[in-house]
Amino acid sequence: MAKTKTTFFCQNCGAQYPKWVGQCSSCKQWNTIVEEVIQKEDKKSWRSESNTIKKIATPLRVAEINNEKEIRLDAQDKEFNRVLGGGIVPGSLILLGGEPGIGKSTLLLQIALKLAYKTLYVSGEESQKQIKMRADRIHPNSETCYILTETKTQNIFQQIGTLEPDLVVIDSIQTLHTDYIESAAGSISQIRECTAELIKFAKESSTPVILVGHITKDGNIAGPKILEHMVDTVLQFEGDRNYVYRILRSLKNRFGSTAELGIYEMQGSGLREVNNPSEVLISKNEEDLSGTAIAATVEGMRPLLIEIQALVSTAVYGTPQRSATGFNAKRLNMLLAVLEKRAGFKLGAKDVFLNITGGISVDDPAIDLAVLSAILSSNADIPIEKGTCFAAEVGLAGEIRPVQRVDQRILEAEKLGFSTIYVSKSNKIGIKNTTIRLRLVSKIEDVVNTLFI
Repeated sequence: MAKTKTTFFCQNCGAQYPKWVGQCSSCKQWNTIVEEVIQKEDKKSWRSESNTIKKIATPLRVAEINNEKEIRLDAQDKEFNRVLGGGIVPGSLILLGGEPGIGKSTLLLQIALKLAYKTLYVSGEESQKQIKMRADRIHPNSETCYILTETKTQNIFQQIGTLEPDLVVIDSIQTLHTDYIESAAGSISQIRECTAELIKFAKESSTPVILVGHITKDGNIAGPKILEHMVDTVLQFEGDRNYVYRILRSLKNRFGSTAELGIYEMQGSGLREVNNPSEVLISKNEEDLSGTAIAATVEGMRPLLIEIQALVSTAVYGTPQRSATGFNAKRLNMLLAVLEKRAGFKLGAKDVFLNITGGISVDDPAIDLAVLSAILSSNADIPIEKGTCFAAEVGLAGEIRPVQRVDQRILEAEKLGFSTIYVSKSNKIGIKNTTIRLRLVSKIEDVVNTLFI
């Protein structure tokens, strides 16, 4: 038995110290240093658990490396494939994080049940009967999905050696532990060591592994930051549990773009792929309501039309309130200041509430003009004409600035039946012969004069 060594780790960032200190010098957090006992042993390869022979890697010249396109596994889920860049890459390690109860386990179990490949779903949080109950709702009678409830990595690798699956799902990495480390499951050293073992298995066997990760109250994935560096892809599953829509984003992807976006609708039978999100994010009100504007935004490579609602009322309690749901509150304050300074609207004594419907969050500056139009519509109590949408950024001087990929936004608005779209006069528009009318504006005053006067 090797000598037992005591070390100290920061629970926030994973920095290691030889002794206890009050403040972490890396992340500047107080009282996050904890002591962990590490047992140093000669680590066996995962292949020793399955009684196979380990191959020794040899160096190759760049010209000798096979650069043929990797054949990806089809996840039988268009939204999941889109976010990953075309499918699951063999030998990749994917980390999926999200709020508790948002649907991470449901999404991965749904994928595992639909796959035609042999899949091993390992759960350290639920029993086999619990998973069976959910599986019966989602996709009953699957012949290729195997369920294992285990938290010890050595036992998991034994079952992998026996079953030889094409895909492994671990739910979750915080519940696993290995015999090589003497510390509690979920600690920094355990998460790091278990992930390293899974990476070794994935790369040597070309079997993709999907990990579920818990998050902290700040929304970051729990555990050391090195966890996100070790894996190939980091996905974020987000949304408001009070709404039915969920968004899958890619925060890191070594095999594709991080700009893609997947949208799902939570139903009793699982998660339904939303192929045309613009239709579900826009309400079908027949009445003309003030304070509502439609914005043409782009998430990844996908154009979306979203509905923005604003409510402007006289402040009752002296200090006016500024509240935004799904939109950056600081940017809302900036846009209100532009209206005060550049357009002459006195909103300093009024409450302003802003909401993006559907429970989604948007950071695209191209929705600025729609936000201002919704605020002005609510302030004047004049509804915006039906069939009108907006795609432009607003600058601090009150100018209407151009946005990227305006052609895609115009075509999406035209496809959904909109008759008019407001864009910046500085935008270079490449499409011709469109049925939608283009309103080219350069200042906020141009929009106000057209809509409300």
